[in-house]
Amino acid sequence: MSDEIRNIVERVLGSPEVQALLKGGTGAAARSTAGADAPGVAAGGLGIYPDVDSAVAAAAAAQRAFVVLPLDTRRRIIDAMRAAVLEANESLSGEAVAETGLGNVRDKRVKNELAATKTPGVEDVGPSAFSDEHGLTLVERAPYGVIGAITPVTNPLATITSNSIGMLAGGNAVVFNVHPGARRVSSRLVSVLNAAIVAAGGPRDVLCAVANPTIESAGELMKHRGIGLLVVTGGPGVVKAAMASGRKAICAGPGNPPVVVDATADLVKAGRDIVAGAGFDNNVVCTCEKEILAVESIADRLKQEMRANGAYELTGGQVDAVTRAALSPDALPGRPTPPNKDLVGKDPVVIARAAGIDVPPQTRLLLMEVGSDHPMIWSEQLMPVIPLVRMSTVDEAIDFAVKVEHGFRHTAMIHSHDIEKLSRMARLMNCSLFVKNGPNFAGLGHGGAGYASFTIASPTGEGLTRARTFTRERRCTLVDSFRIV
Repeated sequence: MSDEIRNIVERVLGSPEVQALLKGGTGAAARSTAGADAPGVAAGGLGIYPDVDSAVAAAAAAQRAFVVLPLDTRRRIIDAMRAAVLEANESLSGEAVAETGLGNVRDKRVKNELAATKTPGVEDVGPSAFSDEHGLTLVERAPYGVIGAITPVTNPLATITSNSIGMLAGGNAVVFNVHPGARRVSSRLVSVLNAAIVAAGGPRDVLCAVANPTIESAGELMKHRGIGLLVVTGGPGVVKAAMASGRKAICAGPGNPPVVVDATADLVKAGRDIVAGAGFDNNVVCTCEKEILAVESIADRLKQEMRANGAYELTGGQVDAVTRAALSPDALPGRPTPPNKDLVGKDPVVIARAAGIDVPPQTRLLLMEVGSDHPMIWSEQLMPVIPLVRMSTVDEAIDFAVKVEHGFRHTAMIHSHDIEKLSRMARLMNCSLFVKNGPNFAGLGHGGAGYASFTIASPTGEGLTRARTFTRERRCTLVDSFRIV
């Protein structure tokens, strides 16, 4: 970070407005510095509005001012946003767990840091040019204007952070309809980001949110004539609604990521990685390992390594007890079943206790060996409970992985040193994210190469979204001139 940027960031974080927000204030803190009647303040924070119409109107006005700012100013704004999230990370992570009841503070911090530091910024939307004897063509990335974004309860902070950085880097403004179950902490993050933007030289209200989001307000946002692009991160219902809205939509939907382990795998690493990945934030991330398909010859050794890394293996009647607790009562063999919402994202100890089982307090993951038609295999549980199925061969495991992933084309993993099998599974799964010999989050840039994204648009095909995803490509051609060779 340059001295200039460092000074700006220090000024942003030291401002009374941002400091008040970082310490937990929203409405009162904002009013004390911006005035009670300032735009976006009365609803409870900077950029927080009582309805969709007022939020879109404010964002549209802000976007017109924002898009004409110099790119150096836009870069400074993005840096200030990153710094503000990192500064507030500890308190925001605690608030997210307290409000949603999902995940754990330790892994929330990791996700938020990842989103803040590895989401691509303005560098991702640079121009390109082509020239030949016929002249010069310039290609540039243009904003959509105001983006309508819908965010989930499972990853509220990381999704808002990653979306905000990428969308603003592309010159857009954003109106968020956040999940009602994460309304307070999401609104606070939007307020903190807005304060950082203003302090770094940007206009107020480039980020806006609806104060009391509902299904109805989400529908209104989807159909609002002031929205140029919809970006939806959520379950199948909201994705279906967005894709049927008649507007261009980038949609990140559900997944059921399988992990295959074959006889050539480094089993010590595989056991450690699967526990780390499937237990990450109590499995609420859509990329987390959801089921293990292990070749028969190494299954026992793999389970041993998983137990050594914090997994607790359920046996006998414990498997049925946890299944009954974790899934809805109408679970059927070989069919996906909705999870018990009361246990989604809860700690392994809590889930085990709900099934009448005591496990060590340090348990990171509940492991159960089951048959191939067991409903836990076919269901996106979103909790730290992972089923394991023994497979005769790695090819059988790969073929079965394609089936249990349900064609979502979201995420899959394999632990193997057989190049042919690594390649075969990658081709057959055809997923947005495919991780070889690592935990799922390596594919999000945590312990793996590449950038971070928390909107993985498999249904609409964009994959891991980034700043350029939220822009339109515009081409300008000058004929027979400006070629210099």
